Amino acid sequence: MRRFCVYGKGGIGKSTMVSNMAAALAENGSRVMVVGCDPKADSTRNLIGSRIPTILDAFREKGPGNMKLEDIVFVGFNSVYCAESGGPEPGVGCAGRGVITAAEMLDRLGAFDDLNLDVLIYDVLGDVVCGGFAMPLKNGLVDDVYIVTTCDSMSIYAANNICKGIKRFAVRGEVFLGGIIYNGRSSVDEPSIVDGFAERLGAQVVGRVPMSDLIPMSEIRHKTVIEYAPDSDTAEFFRNLGRSIVRNENKVVPEPLSDEELNEINREVEELFREKTLAGQAQ
Repeated sequence: MRRFCVYGKGGIGKSTMVSNMAAALAENGSRVMVVGCDPKADSTRNLIGSRIPTILDAFREKGPGNMKLEDIVFVGFNSVYCAESGGPEPGVGCAGRGVITAAEMLDRLGAFDDLNLDVLIYDVLGDVVCGGFAMPLKNGLVDDVYIVTTCDSMSIYAANNICKGIKRFAVRGEVFLGGIIYNGRSSVDEPSIVDGFAERLGAQVVGRVPMSDLIPMSEIRHKTVIEYAPDSDTAEFFRNLGRSIVRNENKVVPEPLSDEELNEINREVEELFREKTLAGQAQ
């Protein structure tokens, strides 16, 4: 089974990447599962068409001894298996606890063995680097990590923080960085910024998401691009991205950037934003 997780700052496009890759990989008969590890529980919405009950919901309502696999795993587009960890009631408990509970319950109920999976993808929130959200990095749950980022300084900062966590577990041989996924939907769309960031980490950029109206249009309808516009160039991009990640063998221990190195990138982004603003004013 090929197992990987996708991290990144909240709202950066992780779920878009994961749901479309999952749908694309399942097109040719691969048995794919997505585990959403965000308290908002919306990672699999575009595969199912709506939100699904979460593992924490079932845990609270039924108790761990009465839970069945069909209570927490649902089948979406292209027969992709979907599960959502969920989170605690607002203001109560640790959001990362849902990820720990999800991993434990899915394993206990035999999801990873009985479903005979070919590909397992975790979609993980990366704003908060705590023990719960680091769960997929531990204990050999996944083989490698892919980080989604734009050129925006806060998304690069979050990506760098995630790399610090990856390095901690990589030196123990548990998980490695497979690469960076660049999402061009930011105020400054300059691939060289993210290329330079990845190079300093010692990593590769495995894909560059094109700006496309098909992405928001499909998500308004709670669909993946693979379902909504299967013959489009955007759908083909997600197919290629999924294949690249599944076949990737270039996995590294990242070298996170220092604060000064991050500031250098920030200054470069700021200059590009200034040039863009001036060019817009001149038109």
